[in-house]
Parts: sequence; structure tokens; C-alpha cells
Amino acid sequence: MGISSEVVLDLIRTTPRHLFVDEALASRAYENTALPIGFGQTISQPYVVAAMTQVLLETGPMHRVLEIGGGCGYQSAVLARVAAQVYTIERIAALANRLRTRLYELKVSNVRVRHGDGRLGWAAHAPFDAILVAAAASSVPPKLLEQLSVGGRAIMPVGRQGEQMLTLIRRTNDGFEEEALQRVSFVPLLENVD
Repeated sequence: MGISSEVVLDLIRTTPRHLFVDEALASRAYENTALPIGFGQTISQPYVVAAMTQVLLETGPMHRVLEIGGGCGYQSAVLARVAAQVYTIERIAALANRLRTRLYELKVSNVRVRHGDGRLGWAAHAPFDAILVAAAASSVPPKLLEQLSVGGRAIMPVGRQGEQMLTLIRRTNDGFEEEALQRVSFVPLLENVD
């Protein structure tokens, strides 16, 4: 499906996706489809997780990574295997708590979880080499752009429901460059916390 990185293919092949979905859906965990994780949220399809991870790996360092929309933790677990440190923000408290527990059980020690509004980022740990946003907005939140290091990049779905485009944003010395990658469908990036 266009994933050429052997590193990424191995990450997807060896990250136990069935541990990140409800037991009733475990038999469908390895289908290339988004699945519900509760609270109106979904776990992204493996292809999308792979595509976003591949773009970030191919475009620069992965020392300090910010993830917005930690959800069930599947993308967090994938990123943890290629980044020195991952900071993930989840706006739904119950999901953030489940995410912490799941990562602890899997002995993933380089991911910090925060319950909060992802649109605001995590300034205390900025700047970030990479930012991955797993929810769509009509534009990239300015606070996230401010927290990218020069040479850093962000990947996120941009656009209204039904018109979302996975977009790569690079921070340069002169500003920001955007590159549209492919059509996608994500849950919306919402304000505030639950």
C-alpha cells in the first residue's frame, strides 16, 4: 500500500494491535480498518499509523515527539519504538487513564501521558522534532506550530469532514512549508477536555 520502510513495516507487524482494542473486537484487530475504542473515538487503521510514522521517520530526527490524540495508545506504542521520548496528550480522561495503564503493562517507559487540550500542545517540553496529530482540524493549531523546532515537522489531517487531507508541515528558518499527502478520514480535533 505504499509503505516502503522496512522499519515501519516491522513496527506494524510486531506491535500487538489486539491489546489496544476491546476484547470483543480483538478478532478484527489486524484488519486494515479503524475500530471504535469508546467515547466516540477510534483506533486508526494500521495503514494510516504506518504512513504517518513513515513520513516522520523519513523527514528528520525523532528525539522528542509530541502526539495529539493518544486515544488507546496504539500510535503511541509505535512511536515509542522509534523516538527517544514521546509526549502524548489525550482530551478524554478515561482514555488517558487507560492509555497510561496499557503502556505501563507493556513496559513502555519513554511515553509521558497528559490529560489535556491537544490544540495547546505541551510547551513545557517543547521544542519538538516531530508532532503527530491524530484528529482533524480546519487548520493547524498555532500553538502546535510554535512548539516545533526549526527543521521540525508536523503531520496531521487538515480539512472538514469528508475533505480531509493528510498534511506535512515543515518549520524552516523562514516560516512553514505545507505538503498535501493523501485523503484521509479522522475524528475532529476538539477543544477542551472531558
